[in-house]
Amino acid sequence: MPHSARYLALRGLAPKRIPHWEFLGCPDAETFITGIDRYQHPRQCRLRLQELYPQLNVDIPASDAPIERPRLDLDARREGLDAGGRHVVRWAEGVTFHWDHGRRFHTPEDVFAFSPLEHPDWRGTGIVTDWDFTDEERLYQRFRATLPAAWGDAAPAGATEMVGTYQTMFMWPMLVFGWELFLECCLDPRFERIMDEFAELNRRLFRAFARLPVHFVTCHDDIVNTRGPVCSPAWMHTFIFPRYEEFFGILRAAGKQVLFISDGCLDAFADDVFACGASGILGEPYTNYRAIARRHENCFLTGEGDTRVLARNHPAEIRAMVENMVETAHMTGGYFMRIGNEFTWNTPVQAVKHYLDLCRDLARRE
Repeated sequence: MPHSARYLALRGLAPKRIPHWEFLGCPDAETFITGIDRYQHPRQCRLRLQELYPQLNVDIPASDAPIERPRLDLDARREGLDAGGRHVVRWAEGVTFHWDHGRRFHTPEDVFAFSPLEHPDWRGTGIVTDWDFTDEERLYQRFRATLPAAWGDAAPAGATEMVGTYQTMFMWPMLVFGWELFLECCLDPRFERIMDEFAELNRRLFRAFARLPVHFVTCHDDIVNTRGPVCSPAWMHTFIFPRYEEFFGILRAAGKQVLFISDGCLDAFADDVFACGASGILGEPYTNYRAIARRHENCFLTGEGDTRVLARNHPAEIRAMVENMVETAHMTGGYFMRIGNEFTWNTPVQAVKHYLDLCRDLARRE
């Protein structure tokens, strides 16, 4: 049986049809495109969407039971409150939520007194990957239960199932201590021990990942913002990139590919990420994807599309964007179509349809 376009692209093998890797955050567009109410019939709507755009690779709900409509006003300026009295806004088919972001830490001394290894069970802590990192076996069993038992110790050829982590290294201190305390403490020599301990937690995780029957592992860290690096190259080469090289090396030795994910403009650090062993990048349109494609043969790349173009809803501008993306795709066999800063809930529905129709017609290699 021939492999899917998605699998071929992940391997950098230039499928004729260029697949998508989209976050579908505009339910009203799905209703508009399919003629089926996304909230009333979520499964039927997605099945029809997949029929119309096979390369979209949408998730299909198991049930067609109606889902709750958003409870916030559609005016983007309006906010609501969660159970804790914190502000939330519309997001996709629901609302935003809050992470911990350091609420347990108040001073630098609180940070330097903390030992991640003394608290390896992060369940219920409010960070993103709030897993039990006590030991490798516990982590392995957690993820093995999510994959088909019939696969044994090796994924079948062509399988695109993945595992991944949100906190490859950089996100650990940022999420645990909060943005301000992280930046206040990260240059202090005492911070080295803390980073070493976070690294040990993830060392257990990556050893578990290496044993799993998957071909691909996603590794997320928002190491930049829209203007570029947050921390200096010297700091990154001391605390982050050596860990990437170690962790990605563990995965590569087990025959797995690393797909790196970050928001922002990755131009300054893209080559470092590749040098550490990643096979490609999922990012946002602030990054220069063509420059990366020129330097890294048939690498995985996605995220070049820009939701700000869709928001303006000018058909000619959307077409120019798609044509530009397809040109980049011809430079690397690992390209995926993607709106890197994602479809928002209030994206004009006509613009979403126009983008998907153009991709269906143009996103191919002859």
